[in-house]
Amino acid sequence: MTTTPVPARLRAVTREVDPTDDPLAAFDPHGFAWLHHRTRLVATGVAARVVPADAEAALVAVDVDDPVRLPGTGAIAVGALPFDPDAPGELTIPSRVLGTLDGRAWITEIGPASPDAGTGLTPPTRFTVAATSSREQWRQAVERALDAITRGELEKVVLAREVLVVADTDFDAREILRGLVASQPGSFVYACGGLVGASPELLVRRIGTVVESRPVAGTTVADSDEALLALAASVKDTREHRYVVDGIVDTLGASCASLSVAEIPEVAVFGPVAHLATPIRGELQRPAPSALDLARLLHPTPAVGGTPRSVALDTIRALEGFDRGRYAGPVGWVDARGDGEWALALRGAELDGARARLVAGAGIVAGSDPDAEWAETQAKLEPMLRALIRP
Repeated sequence: MTTTPVPARLRAVTREVDPTDDPLAAFDPHGFAWLHHRTRLVATGVAARVVPADAEAALVAVDVDDPVRLPGTGAIAVGALPFDPDAPGELTIPSRVLGTLDGRAWITEIGPASPDAGTGLTPPTRFTVAATSSREQWRQAVERALDAITRGELEKVVLAREVLVVADTDFDAREILRGLVASQPGSFVYACGGLVGASPELLVRRIGTVVESRPVAGTTVADSDEALLALAASVKDTREHRYVVDGIVDTLGASCASLSVAEIPEVAVFGPVAHLATPIRGELQRPAPSALDLARLLHPTPAVGGTPRSVALDTIRALEGFDRGRYAGPVGWVDARGDGEWALALRGAELDGARARLVAGAGIVAGSDPDAEWAETQAKLEPMLRALIRP
């Protein structure tokens, strides 16, 4: 991995501006976007590229002129990291950031001005959609995972499958983001170098010494009140969800002076899909690790890998048959104070011109049924397919 050193002359200047009705007007398809109900960041240009381990030092080295001093102002590092924690990752210190938090807006500029974001593309109207593996291959993979669980080697493993979409013209990332903001309220809408999506899962948020996480696991199609009640009462889904909560609590607990966890998971609805979700909130010990440090400690959680972690990762490599890339890896931002937000890159697509690659997974535990887990991946693919395919 090549890392661009941060020049000593690099300077970040932040100034408060009037909020804009359309922050995506400044979006560059090669840039970064983070769109949630409180925080919105649209970043363009590259002041430096850094490996995650160097991000904190690189941000601290930037000379900052920031009278606004809100989370996300000043110099920030943004990006999406690979699912595989052993794979090399890269973050970007952007040259321009348009940010909004609770109604206050700002622009941060580092180095030269960013290139013009360009005009919109002619939207595609014809599409082909194909899975790269068959339903029978999926069944065999799930059954092999269940055999490992029966033997006591695993408690949970998340298996994923990929779908390829090919259109007659290039996809427009900006319009896809706008569609996701409108159709996926409550999700973390993100974009990073061709990866776009709307994640339901907050991996970690750190503001000062307050840390939060909101894991989701256990899924149903949100097509009726009865389905939501059945999810809340499901022994299988509750067990799957508990593995994730316990894994996060164990990791965060080592860095926290106090940690509170909701006793009963809530049912959270995200468009056509509902999940069990548990809010976790804690007070970090000082010196508090940065949001990026915490994200790297937590990833991969049992929500996207499994438990035990190392056995689950080996099982994923053996059974899935493809490289996840950035799917289910951390995506988000961190500033020079260590504040930041990181979600898991779920419900997304890797865009490459007129091609899009989608991945969706399901948690396999004792009692899982291959057909039901296939249906779960179909439900998880639907929001992104709807965002892409708009005849």
